[in-house]
Amino acid sequence: MPGSTSTAATTTAQDTVPPGAWRALLLVTLGFGVNFWAWALLSPLGPVYVERGLAQDASLIVALPVLVGSLGRILVGGLSDRFGGHLMFPLVSLLTVIPVLFLGLVGQFTYSTLLLGGFFLGIAGTTFAIGVPYVNAWFPPAKRGMATGLYGVGMGGTAISAFTTVPLVDSVGTAAPFVITSIALVIYAILAWLFMHDAPTWSPSTKSILAQSLTAMRLKVTWQACYLYALSFGGYVAFSVFLPTMLKNWYGLTTADASFRMAGFVIVAVVMRPLGGTLSDRIGASRTLLISYTAVALAALMLAFQPALMPIGTIDFIVMAAGLGLGSGAVFALVAQTTDPSVVGSVTGFVGAAGGLGGFVPPLVMGAIHASSGSYSLGIVLLLMATLGAVVVTLFVARGARAAATTA
Repeated sequence: MPGSTSTAATTTAQDTVPPGAWRALLLVTLGFGVNFWAWALLSPLGPVYVERGLAQDASLIVALPVLVGSLGRILVGGLSDRFGGHLMFPLVSLLTVIPVLFLGLVGQFTYSTLLLGGFFLGIAGTTFAIGVPYVNAWFPPAKRGMATGLYGVGMGGTAISAFTTVPLVDSVGTAAPFVITSIALVIYAILAWLFMHDAPTWSPSTKSILAQSLTAMRLKVTWQACYLYALSFGGYVAFSVFLPTMLKNWYGLTTADASFRMAGFVIVAVVMRPLGGTLSDRIGASRTLLISYTAVALAALMLAFQPALMPIGTIDFIVMAAGLGLGSGAVFALVAQTTDPSVVGSVTGFVGAAGGLGGFVPPLVMGAIHASSGSYSLGIVLLLMATLGAVVVTLFVARGARAAATTA
């Protein structure tokens, strides 16, 4: 019995959250939210730019920051393994101020400058790859799913953009949302530099960025998680940037009404993300992912028939948001549970890039499908097929986890 008591005590000690971890989680989640607020500034304004005659279609304008923010995560994730979140988060937040102010004061008045500003606005989206390894280092393995899920609440910054951007433009002026966001970024950068600290157990990687990336690429879980996150988070991003346009074209809603409904979609997904991480700690990431993809598949099946917005269509969008949010939380619980801490940033970079790319492609595809057919149904069917593919990948992940447990 003394031996079992010692084992229990050791396990409890290993599962203990160290002092300062909750403050670190709060600060990094706040930073994620502020940067995602900036990252999503162009999405609610897409229909406005079309109405002004700056573009015939807003798909590329709203999708370009997603593309750059996604691919940039590969580099930023590797840099985070080397330099830590205490340096990287304030630095990237300050760099983001430059394109935000450029767009607000100069860049939003021609199509070419919108694309230029949108390209560099993608910097804000790379912050995701900073926060996951930062949180992972602060929390013990048994609580990493919960912690990374709570960190994911920061993606609710897109809801701030959805709720405030168009009203601010209408009531104050075209520069207002960009200037306000810039101020928030600067204030956050100062707070993060003063009060954020890297975890006591964290140590910088001594490998080159290339070596870290190659290590991450050799891991099977990297590519499995890439596909799963491209579906979960990519689907969330795609809907959050394209939903206002889709609702306006498919259901005839006003720009303001469509933006508020998109914000509701975002809020549901944000609330479900920490639940996805917590469930993954309790019942396993694979089971949580299967629940999530089942919900997404059922919602996609119904939406493909273009149901009336009230009540069926609204219910479908809510179920879709819940499933995507749940899955987004579960994927990074899977990464935290299966990846060596020294390469979590690099793996996160690849997986985060896949998630962002999963959000970049669908708006372009949906826009092209609607232009040729007048309906989004085929695009929703493609989402359904991709979700069924994610179910298959998840089953392989679960089988691999069972095999590893048996071997151990």
